[in-house]
Amino acid sequence: MRRHRPSLWSNTFFSFAASSAAGAAVTIICCIIFSLITFFVLKTMMFLPYFSVISLFCGGISAGAICGKFRRRRGLIDGIICGCILSTAVISASITVGGFPSVKKLLLLLAAGAVGGVMGVNSKRPKNLM
Repeated sequence: MRRHRPSLWSNTFFSFAASSAAGAAVTIICCIIFSLITFFVLKTMMFLPYFSVISLFCGGISAGAICGKFRRRRGLIDGIICGCILSTAVISASITVGGFPSVKKLLLLLAAGAVGGVMGVNSKRPKNLM
């Protein structure tokens, strides 16, 4: 008879840490792509604020969607928590560099995480999920 193991996503700390790390990775990848586009194609810094907002939005949605898809419950709340963790990471990184981000980035990450969490809970169940 097969033993039943609990899912790794049932652990609250691991699920928020893994999904927030994935969201941070998506944000960094989007920043790298947009910086390459700015350097090689546009040759101007005019669109840089829009690119940073799009990068943060993509990272927040992906963090919330990953958490919602694998936890399969409380998508809105879990997405907001993932957005809060991402905004804490953005605030700590910007304080390290020497600035302080605006409240708009916090609200953007909270809203994007909430949208991603709802999208993740309402999506199809992954095939290999225990």
